[in-house]
Amino acid sequence: MLGAQSLTAGSNVVLGNRRSRYVTPKSLRFRLVTRSTASDEVELLESLLAAAKERKEKGNAVADAGSKSSGGSGYEGPSFNIKTFNAISPVGLQKYPSGKYSVSGDDSKLPGDQMAIMLRSHKLQESEVPKTVRCIARCGAGTNNIPVKEMTAKGIPVFNTPGANANAVKELVVAGMLVASRDLLGGWKHTKEVIRPEEKEYDKIAKRIEKDKAKFGGVEIAGKTVGVIGLGQIGMRVCEAALALDMNVVGFDPALSVDAAFRLPNNINKVSNLDDLYAKADYICLHVPYIPGVTHHLIDEVALSKCKPGVHILNFARGEIVNGEALNAKRRSGTWSGKYVSDFADEFIGDEPWHIVFPHLGASTEEAEENSAAMAAETIMSFLQTGSIKNSVNFPEVMLPPQPLGGYRIAITHKNEPGVLGSITTYLGDKGINISQQMNGSRGDIAYTVIDTSTAPDADTIQAELLQGQPAIISLRFIGDVFNDDFGTPGTFFFVRWAE
Repeated sequence: MLGAQSLTAGSNVVLGNRRSRYVTPKSLRFRLVTRSTASDEVELLESLLAAAKERKEKGNAVADAGSKSSGGSGYEGPSFNIKTFNAISPVGLQKYPSGKYSVSGDDSKLPGDQMAIMLRSHKLQESEVPKTVRCIARCGAGTNNIPVKEMTAKGIPVFNTPGANANAVKELVVAGMLVASRDLLGGWKHTKEVIRPEEKEYDKIAKRIEKDKAKFGGVEIAGKTVGVIGLGQIGMRVCEAALALDMNVVGFDPALSVDAAFRLPNNINKVSNLDDLYAKADYICLHVPYIPGVTHHLIDEVALSKCKPGVHILNFARGEIVNGEALNAKRRSGTWSGKYVSDFADEFIGDEPWHIVFPHLGASTEEAEENSAAMAAETIMSFLQTGSIKNSVNFPEVMLPPQPLGGYRIAITHKNEPGVLGSITTYLGDKGINISQQMNGSRGDIAYTVIDTSTAPDADTIQAELLQGQPAIISLRFIGDVFNDDFGTPGTFFFVRWAE
């Protein structure tokens, strides 16, 4: 060969008529002809490929060795065990670190007792909640499929995932307004069931589709007014979408938080009573929880009498919020001509054409299911590992950092009664335990207290004596750095009074 040389770092390589700079690792040496031919180029590429494969194999060997020695996570002890109901998004379940958490819908596949429950629409029975369960998380906003009252009495926080499916529901609401205004479903049904069976030739079908458009006239939503009842995560997004579609927005929410108020667009008209909203709205969107005696039949005959005759009602919240019998009566009397769009069946309406009912699709998007599952998983992990409570429908919010290195944490659920907290701290003081941090919150009849100590407690003794001396305590849990085997492991130091 002519002009053979070694290719070293920084060498100029000629490939065809192009010159490029290739920085070669010092460990890579091969022979190259200065004036290359096609076979030389193939030789170069084969050498590069062989070197890359060698590096990959070495990297895999190192990774395999690390995985075998540490279980892939560096932790080889017991896991937190999560029982699932329904099909939970795999993307969300990937939030749980492998080895530290075991997740399954089959009890026999869990390595130990259930410590948390994660579900979507499953109607959870009280009998399905064993005494080892610390918390329950619903992948979605509504929790009417969970016996919340009974779980509260047992000291079990129930979490939901507010906002995780807000965008999915918002898009469905916008689609509902368009369907109500433009009779899109009627036009589609006419084309499928009338035009195509009658006209067999393409040209005739095309002409008929053009001709029959007059049967399905509608109105535009731009310039119309939408009344949004409930200005939480979903309601806020509906307001934003309506404004972007050049609609006017009237909003009502008597329980609007300060944070939610700041997030709302400035150019919505917030009213202090529903009568003002009813009088102005061309569309009414419902985004409130179902609360017996409060939002039960919020839209009824009285409400409809205060609305415009052609107002469209959109309900993707809960079926019980709308009185279907009242809607049917107003429709038959000729005093209301709008449409009712929802994803709930109604026994008083049946299959009336003005009731556009879909399957319960609000959160049925890949993105919403992934977001809800991920949020639920993160909430469960935060509670199990630190005792923090966020997005609970029955417990107070108590946000906590991980306990300090070398510190110890006691999490106590108790009845919200006078003197309970004082008796707990007095007892710990008498035992010579120094309290470095204390947080307490209450919600209705339930209270939650978390105490950090710098003194290693005798967990078994403290549990027994506290429970004996303070009957208001419902559950008691000690939390340590469990994955470093510091003060317990997953599943230890947990007591519930109801299982005695």
